[in-house]
Amino acid sequence: MTYETSESAEVSPTSRGTGSGLRSRWNKVPEVTAYFWVIKVLCTTVGETAADLLNENLGLGLTGVSLLMSVLLVAALVLQFRTSAYRPGVYWLSVALISVVGTLISDNLTDNMGVPLTTSTTVFALALAVVFAVWYRRERTLSIHSIDTGGREAYYWLAVLFTFALGTAAGDLLSERMDLGYWLSALLFALTIAAVAVAHFALGLNAVWSFWIAYVLTRPLGASVGDYLSQPAGDGGLGFGTVVTSVLFLAVILGLVVFLTVTRRDVTEAEREAAHTS
Repeated sequence: MTYETSESAEVSPTSRGTGSGLRSRWNKVPEVTAYFWVIKVLCTTVGETAADLLNENLGLGLTGVSLLMSVLLVAALVLQFRTSAYRPGVYWLSVALISVVGTLISDNLTDNMGVPLTTSTTVFALALAVVFAVWYRRERTLSIHSIDTGGREAYYWLAVLFTFALGTAAGDLLSERMDLGYWLSALLFALTIAAVAVAHFALGLNAVWSFWIAYVLTRPLGASVGDYLSQPAGDGGLGFGTVVTSVLFLAVILGLVVFLTVTRRDVTEAEREAAHTS
């Protein structure tokens, strides 16, 4: 499933001024291919199970784990911002960590502060809408094919953080508070993503909005899958546990990232040629 094909990637190695500073040499995010969506869903699953695993075993409490993972996320994003082009290892490390942090933010609000899931879901949705509004007003585009300045990259990662927090809250709201169960919630989100794909490819739904809607929906999809695999049978899961589920999915993510690093299947032809000649 590939979105945003109607807008070409901006890969010119020029540096010119914009409202957000000088343009970087290359786009800083991967092309939207099947690999992108597979790794994204895997990262969302790891975000759910790893957050539970760390909270249960580190002995730091939910707040302590949240602070630790936030520090690691900041370090990963510093590396990401310092790169001049998309690097699979750095990029997907940032996505995996932001998935964990987004889960922990939602869990803190629900478990530590007693904020209802309906409230947190609404707040995260509004926050994401504000980020999109400011991003579009400043840059006149929300396309991930043009994440080639510091400002656009900052908007992009802030939006990604809120999509993960929103997806966590919405997924928990459906699977737990509305008592749909994990597998039924996963099926519902998968069908909704399929409907978005049909609306885009068959009915002409805007490519950028199709991408971001699907991006939000993959978070609760992955979380529901993660909970279904890891939670005990008595709670509606298969009982594999957070350790087995997290390690398995992390291994698959690592394998795919290594594959993409070697093959460059998730970058444009121009970037592949530049990598060969540089």
